[in-house]
Amino acid sequence: MKRQFDPALPELMDRPQPVTRELERDLANLRSFNRWFGGHGLVRHFLRRWLKPNDKARILDVATGSGDIPRLIADHARRQDVSVQIDAIDQQESTIEIARRLSAAYPEIDFSCANLFEWDPPEGYDIVFCSLTLHHFTADDAVRALQKIRELSRARVLLADLRRARWLSCAVYFVTATIYRDEMTKTDARLSAARAFTFLEMRKLAERAGWKNFRHRKFAVGRQAIWMDSSSRA
Repeated sequence: MKRQFDPALPELMDRPQPVTRELERDLANLRSFNRWFGGHGLVRHFLRRWLKPNDKARILDVATGSGDIPRLIADHARRQDVSVQIDAIDQQESTIEIARRLSAAYPEIDFSCANLFEWDPPEGYDIVFCSLTLHHFTADDAVRALQKIRELSRARVLLADLRRARWLSCAVYFVTATIYRDEMTKTDARLSAARAFTFLEMRKLAERAGWKNFRHRKFAVGRQAIWMDSSSRA
C-alpha cells in the first residue's frame, strides 16, 4: 500500500494547542499503546544491551511526547545502578508541560521545548533515542532528521517507528474503534499507520542520510528499528 502523507494535514497532536483534557487523554493513550503494543519492549531490548551496571551515560530522547520513554530509561538506570543525564525535547510546549508534571520524581530528566533541527547542545550524547517520530515527516525531512540525530550522538543511536502494512492499518482501525476511541487518538493513530514507512523505505532513508554500518530489524506489533553502535562494546 502506498504511503499517504499530506504535509498540509498534520496530526492533531502536532497542532499548536494549550493543555486540554483531550490532549492529556491522547497522550495517556499513546503511553498505553507503547506499553502494551511493543514500544516499551523495543526500547528495553536496547537498554539491556547498552546500559550496564555502574555505567554513566548522557542521553537524548527526541520528540519525547509526555516523557514515557525517558522515564522508562531512568527506571532501568536506577535498577542497574547506572548514572544517567537525560535531555528530552519536543516542539510542543503543552506536551512538555505535561511531561514535566508526570516526571516530577525524575530529577535526572531535563525537558525542553525545542525543534530537533535547531537543537544545539554544548556536547554530544552517548545515546540518542527517537521513537514514533519519523512518520511525521516528508521523506526528505526524514532524511534530514536522521542526519541530525546521527550528528548528535557520539556512540549509539536508536530510531524506532511503525512499519507500514495493510494488516497494521486494519489492526489500528480495530483497536481505535473498540478500545482507544477518543477522537484525537483515533484520528492520529490511523494517520500514523498510513504515514509510516515500510521496512524497505526505512532502510533507504537511512542510506540516503549517510548512515554507515547500521542495523535494521523488524519488531513485534508492526514496529521496526534502525540503530548504530560505534562504541567499543559494539
